[in-house]
Amino acid sequence: MQAILKVGVRVSCIPNNTEKYISFSLGQLRFIDSAQFLLAPLAGLVAASSQPEAFEITVQYELDHQKRQLLLRKDVYPYEYMDSWERFEETALPPKEAFHSKLAIEQIDDSDYAHAQQVWKTFECRTLGDYTDFYCRTDVLLLADVFESFRKTCQKQYGLDPAHYYTNPGLFWDALLKKTGVVLELLTDYDQYHFIEKGMRGGISMVPKRHAKANNPAIKGYDPEKPNSSILYLDANNLYGWAMSQPLPTGGFRWVEDCNQLAGTITDLPADGVEGYILEVDLEYPSELHKAQNAYSLAPERMVVQKEWMSEDQHDLLKRTKKKKEKKNGLLSAGVALTEVIKLVPNPRDKDRYVLHCRNLQLYLSLGMKLKKINRALRFKQSPRMELYIRMNTELRKAATSGFEKDLYKLMNNSVFGKTMENLRKRIDVKLVRSHEGDKLRRLITSPSFARANVFDDDLAAVQMHKSRLVLDRPVYVGMSVLDLSKSLMYDFYYKQMKAQYGHRVELLYTDTDSLLLYIQTEDVYRDMGQPAGLYDTSDYPEKHPLHSKVNKKVLGAHPAAAGCLRAPGAAPRERIHELAHLRGNRAQAGRALSLIDRAGKPEGTTQGQWRDAAHPRVRRAGTSAGRQPLKEAFAPGGRQGGRGQPRRAFARPSSP
Repeated sequence: MQAILKVGVRVSCIPNNTEKYISFSLGQLRFIDSAQFLLAPLAGLVAASSQPEAFEITVQYELDHQKRQLLLRKDVYPYEYMDSWERFEETALPPKEAFHSKLAIEQIDDSDYAHAQQVWKTFECRTLGDYTDFYCRTDVLLLADVFESFRKTCQKQYGLDPAHYYTNPGLFWDALLKKTGVVLELLTDYDQYHFIEKGMRGGISMVPKRHAKANNPAIKGYDPEKPNSSILYLDANNLYGWAMSQPLPTGGFRWVEDCNQLAGTITDLPADGVEGYILEVDLEYPSELHKAQNAYSLAPERMVVQKEWMSEDQHDLLKRTKKKKEKKNGLLSAGVALTEVIKLVPNPRDKDRYVLHCRNLQLYLSLGMKLKKINRALRFKQSPRMELYIRMNTELRKAATSGFEKDLYKLMNNSVFGKTMENLRKRIDVKLVRSHEGDKLRRLITSPSFARANVFDDDLAAVQMHKSRLVLDRPVYVGMSVLDLSKSLMYDFYYKQMKAQYGHRVELLYTDTDSLLLYIQTEDVYRDMGQPAGLYDTSDYPEKHPLHSKVNKKVLGAHPAAAGCLRAPGAAPRERIHELAHLRGNRAQAGRALSLIDRAGKPEGTTQGQWRDAAHPRVRRAGTSAGRQPLKEAFAPGGRQGGRGQPRRAFARPSSP
């Protein structure tokens, strides 16, 4: 950025923050970030493109056929080895070990190194500087081809050019509106907007049960004296896509005058009716349901977890973390900061003024909750107009012949949802100011909208400004409805399918929005999955597997079950971290059953690779009484590296007042 400013033309930007920009412009020349559209690493995008004809730009660089073939893949580079200018003068490739990445804990394999050697020889590289030039040049060419393929696909299917947009959500939102012709009414009543925002709650991520061990004839250590059991991982096919295919609000918002009358008929409302409701209700959670529904409590709430709700282990963790903070920061107390964080908490407490979609209320009432009162109700017109776009992309993904297109059509559905959830209050303005623009800098700093400034060097600063005018023009009612309806599908499946089939013999180990990790006591879980037929998507199972079927392939809302799901032992010490020993080590069949490490749970100062490698042997210890230590310490390499606060939503659940 500092070098660009030397051009001497007017510079503007669209920021994420003062240091990261979505786009910047030099006069009439606009720069956009390809990573805002192509979310996968370049190596994966190139591999997914697969066909040589997809690289029209790259092949023009080299006419020789043998050399062309070497260009059509992502090269490898010894990033950390290149630690001085003298390295560029070296006359041979460094050894394979020099390509090791400490940051990612990754090592290239023999075929990667052989490719690098072949590139060096074929393109007559004399120094590492020559190899570096070649590497940078091919990276640019490959990225250009991948982005052009992306543009062509979007222009063909939607008549839209990504180059005229800044990010995927904006592009695909326009594609949805263009394809469906749906007209979404903008809210002009702030009370209605705020009312709907109260009902916006993200996906549930938690670990209700921290350790489970499967026991069946297919695993080592099988004990025939104990009941047979399995651990099964399930996730819903394109959960948000399913929700967006349901009847959703489109307009006609108005407050209901007689909520008492509505309360008497709410359970009879048809899901596909022309009208729906967003409700603010008081709910009773009967005490007789607490034990049965404690692991996956209905109607989750955004709340601050109170100290008196926490377990003994968490109080110990809180004290130790507080002492560390006080020692590091003098008299600064960390206690309040650690606990006053809003979390989405499933809990069996009664609900007061709880905002939810009418279909969720119907489900919760059918599962035993009791409606005490409807305080407010917002009526709207609804239709499943978005289904056309979702179904079209789903079918295009089924028919796609390249990995690139399959990933693209999946992204086209997933990205749309974000536009309905956009929090415009978080948007900021950033003004780039040069040293000779003293008057401009003083005017910005003295403005009531001034937030902060970030000085890059003696000639450049970024001044962050609060929005002086906020226009709430997003259809948040769609996002709120999608979030609630997605929860209704997961709750319905767990309670009306799995619990109805197994009763107390099924336990929830882990969930994260669209996934369930279940411990099931049964003789043969695969045999059980055959009944009722059509409940699962088993299209990814091996063709010889008795449950293999294409009937539900990529059907929205169907639950794919990971093949090879009989495993032992399983442990889940905190959200988004679970370790499973795969049956016969078959990771290919296990598919998506392994979700190892979330970056949000990684201790500070630890690389993702170190965190991944260190977590596995420490999992069981942290999940048992013998591991009474802060979970961050239990997982950190060496056992004593600091990190953020206590485990999320792992507390002694409060009972109803």
